[in-house]
Amino acid sequence: MSIRIKTQEQIDGIRKSSKLAAETLKFIEPHVKEGVTTEHLDNLIHQFILDHGAIPATLNYNGYPKSSCISLNEVVCHGIPSPDITLKNGDILNIDVTTILDGYYGDTSRMFTVGEVSEKAQKLIEVTKHCLDLAIQQVRPGNYLGNIGYVISRYATSQGFSVVYEFCGHGVGVEFHEDPQVDHSSRKNSGPKMRPGMTFTIEPMINEGRPRVKLDKHDGWTARTIDEQLSAQFEHTILVTETGFEVLTDISDEYPVS
Repeated sequence: MSIRIKTQEQIDGIRKSSKLAAETLKFIEPHVKEGVTTEHLDNLIHQFILDHGAIPATLNYNGYPKSSCISLNEVVCHGIPSPDITLKNGDILNIDVTTILDGYYGDTSRMFTVGEVSEKAQKLIEVTKHCLDLAIQQVRPGNYLGNIGYVISRYATSQGFSVVYEFCGHGVGVEFHEDPQVDHSSRKNSGPKMRPGMTFTIEPMINEGRPRVKLDKHDGWTARTIDEQLSAQFEHTILVTETGFEVLTDISDEYPVS
């Protein structure tokens, strides 16, 4: 494993790209409503990113055909936007955006809801968000990377949910996917220690039922829960600072720099 320690110039570039990725999610929020297709949302996202001098990292990445991932209900991740998928009342969905701005990557995702969602869906979303919040508090120099997954798994299972282990967070910034791998279920005090200048995503995927996923054979991308139960995910790009962390994709001052 070769974990890049970013230079100040690289950090500045990653910060700008991360901010744009977050602004893209903020931009799309009012468009997420009943009757809209996921392809329409993707077209808006695509144009917004281009209009701000960047390009969408997912488009044509290993053959992926769209500018964002939009994952509804039982889709865990990598849902392909489509003219055949129309949002309906009660849907929950994750929109995942990665921007390349001046060669630097910013990666973030969050959950959206359509109309009135069920209590169990709302609880799943809230637990998943809290998993991310708990994980971010583990980011500081000298702490073990595995403690991120340890706190996520401990909390999610305490609330009656399961943690997807077949996908994980990752280093990001100079490339789309770099070392380290950031597992969302791991042993306490395992893995490498965090160092200032590391940038990586934390993106827990929490399932209502079993943790396993299955890939759609027809597109090779869409990952669904094995039991067709709901899944939720939140993601931020995070910098390890000299004293703690900076959430680079936080544009609402939710996480004070530590």
